[in-house]
Amino acid sequence: MENSKSTGTFAAMGKMPPDVASSRPDSGQLPPSGEDRHRILVEWNRTSVEYPADVCLHGLIEAQTERTPDAVAVVFEDSRLTYRELNARANTLAHELRSSGVGPETLVAVCMDRSLEMVVGLLGILKAGGAYVPLDPNYPQERLSFMLEDANAPVVLTQSHLKSRLLSRNSTRVICLDEFGGTNVGNPCSDAGPGNLAYVIYTSGSTGEPKGAMNTHRGICNRLLWMQDAYGLTHQDRILQKTPFTFDVSVWEFFWPLMFGAQLVVARPGGHMDSAYLTSVIREQGITTLHFVPPMLSVFLADRDAGKCNSLKRVICSGEALPAGVQRRFFEVLPHTELHNLYGPTEAAVDVTAWACKPGDSDSTVPIGRPVANTQIYILDEAMQPVPAGAEGELHIGGVQVARGYLGRPELTAQKFVADPFSSNPKARLYKTGDLARFREDGNILFLGRIDHQVKLRGFRIELGEIESALAKHTAVRQCAVIAREDRLGDKRLVAYIVRSGETTDTALSDYLKGRLPEYMVPAAFVFMKALPVTANGKLDRKALPAPAQTSSHERREFAAPRNTLEKSIADVWASVLQVENIGINDNFFDAGGNSLKLILAHGRLREDLKTDVPITVLFEHPTINSLADFLGRQGGAHSGPALDRAGKQREALARRREVRKAL
Repeated sequence: MENSKSTGTFAAMGKMPPDVASSRPDSGQLPPSGEDRHRILVEWNRTSVEYPADVCLHGLIEAQTERTPDAVAVVFEDSRLTYRELNARANTLAHELRSSGVGPETLVAVCMDRSLEMVVGLLGILKAGGAYVPLDPNYPQERLSFMLEDANAPVVLTQSHLKSRLLSRNSTRVICLDEFGGTNVGNPCSDAGPGNLAYVIYTSGSTGEPKGAMNTHRGICNRLLWMQDAYGLTHQDRILQKTPFTFDVSVWEFFWPLMFGAQLVVARPGGHMDSAYLTSVIREQGITTLHFVPPMLSVFLADRDAGKCNSLKRVICSGEALPAGVQRRFFEVLPHTELHNLYGPTEAAVDVTAWACKPGDSDSTVPIGRPVANTQIYILDEAMQPVPAGAEGELHIGGVQVARGYLGRPELTAQKFVADPFSSNPKARLYKTGDLARFREDGNILFLGRIDHQVKLRGFRIELGEIESALAKHTAVRQCAVIAREDRLGDKRLVAYIVRSGETTDTALSDYLKGRLPEYMVPAAFVFMKALPVTANGKLDRKALPAPAQTSSHERREFAAPRNTLEKSIADVWASVLQVENIGINDNFFDAGGNSLKLILAHGRLREDLKTDVPITVLFEHPTINSLADFLGRQGGAHSGPALDRAGKQREALARRREVRKAL
């Protein structure tokens, strides 16, 4: 996706969205002429490619195993498995799962840290004929319990150190893969077909609960076979798997290399948030292909060693709008590497359009390209009629990659997956994305924003209604609204607006949400109001919600100034990254407006200023200047000598701020 200066750009630009009614595609505009209609509906959707019709994901990997059994398939830190070894371990698990009743349409939950066992587990589930449901072990207990109950999975795969996180039902069998063993057995007969489920990934839900998107073997196989046609992996390629497996990008990271004889290199847990680690593993492992969401790509490009990643052939970017400035910076840092901008929702097997970015492109908008193989893209008005090229409308997706719908949500499925009026197949459906888009005159597509209040934040898809629903359950909240606002550096953050019915504080509400929602869905700021603003017709006026005051809870606490050079150095970095004037040594980084992306920026700055290479997890574990300085002092990992020349530090800080703005 990309930013745009056209109308309807509120989501792509990180602004507050207008009321839904005012941003709906105009059904009163003139329809395209006969010639233009044919071009829009037919010519720009000529994507037919004949791929094998009877294949499943695991079958394609089994075929590759027969071709290159002794080639290295998976690498994780100091361990590796050949294709033969991976296949044998997955077979052992698959037979065990079959004995537990797993077969076609059976959901198997997976709650693991990134590891070799994770790869074995996912492949083993597919070989048994089942579909996997990824669960992030870092999610709050309440969310994990809901997903387990909603999926109704008879088996959960996990690791022994995570077993206590799973409050499963008595009827659920829990298998710890780090303790699981068995004998080498042949490929099982899975009985699964192309139309059966391969995976179910939960996304944020506007009704207050996450929903599971059901994707089939046919859909994901089409996506991966197209990807091979487009980019052509060979046995010399190494793909870095770093996306959390609760996001659908991870599906191609896991399985595309294994289908075509390349090496899958699995990043260590938490490694996707550490730009220093990423540059190191790219260079050490000779990574040729990897994925970034645009905000993390900005952070990666700002790393001092990014330009030394000479093994990179291509970088795939997706997840949210790709700013033109990031594209420009990419080719400055990595002039010999391809950059591809892809677009697609979880409800359509990862990606449905693709665009090859071009060095020297001066356009202010990066297109999302054209539809991939056997996929159709329609931009329609409210009456489900195509809009002319250049006019904006809602993007609809058709073709084999469209998901089966939402698990256990027939009404929502019927609302979002509708009959395809342009297909001769009565069973064909379109997925209504809720994204605003328009066709350029050359048939490429520009993403313009949203028609609802869904946002993308650091690559995470968030339904603001889910946060509002969670807040509304607090006994001290009478009314609430949540929006995404943009700070001075262009970074988006969530802000909650609260009308209280009882005594509570921003800290109490934040802690309350942390027990129910993932970290990335917890607002960075809370604004208490006597009443929420409304429009003339009584609807919430989101445009009238005020910006948070510059003073926040961390600034209202008693200020404690840095006491030594080390604390002063850390404070300078935090103040720059958080865009605040003063930060005390007892202030919490996250309470002061920080998030995981800003922590990555702070980590890189500290690495340079303090000449220390502590893991980024240390910053999570020591979120105050006081505790971090104590840790670094004990480790001897940071200088404690004289402070840098003040003028020199100011020059460095100014240069870094300019670099961050340029990257964003």
